[in-house]
Amino acid sequence: MSTASDPSGVFSDPAAVAAYAERPPRLVPGWADLQRMTTLLVAERTPENGAVLVVGAGGGLELKAMCEADASWRFTGVDPSSEMLKLAQATLGAFAARVQFHAGYMDTAPEGPFDAATCLLTLHFVPVAERLGMLRQIHRRLKAGAPFIAAHLSIPQEPAERAVWLARYVAFAVSSGVAPASVQNAATMIGDTLPIVSPAQDEALLREAGFSGTSLFYAGFTFRGWVSDA
Repeated sequence: MSTASDPSGVFSDPAAVAAYAERPPRLVPGWADLQRMTTLLVAERTPENGAVLVVGAGGGLELKAMCEADASWRFTGVDPSSEMLKLAQATLGAFAARVQFHAGYMDTAPEGPFDAATCLLTLHFVPVAERLGMLRQIHRRLKAGAPFIAAHLSIPQEPAERAVWLARYVAFAVSSGVAPASVQNAATMIGDTLPIVSPAQDEALLREAGFSGTSLFYAGFTFRGWVSDA
């Protein structure tokens, strides 16, 4: 759960990386349940000793949740930030022995094939022009019919409606105890720099990349999550 590109440089800052695990529960509605739902969706079709691809694995939070859920699964964690992968290893502790870490992007990631793939809080960092290619790289590494679970920022793009949803992002974070000024700065950065697309555009990209049967399984204010079939 990290960036595929890092426009702010935060994921290369060791101090920011160290504090990273504290942020998702305060910023993402239902964060713990999102991880649990993701694990359950992976489990629907992933066999014993299955191989799971985790895209944006830095931090290690979803890796740890899935390691705890099934002792037989093995993982490949991909992230371009070596600092975030170091944090993932520290977060995982003994579970790290079950993970092959790849510092880089999807075009150089291990080929698989994998029984499932996840990509949490990552795609909203990927430039729109590169997102389709990344999704295709994930798709071709999955076995036929394997589940792909993705969740990230996804909001309507009409300016007035977009502003409403970003205000709700701020309100949720403030209600979780984050300093209002800090959240407002983050929301401004998100609105100005992140290549967020609408839910309809996200679903269209999944179809164009080769995925089918896409279903919305999670919606938390500015965040959406889908499960698709390879």
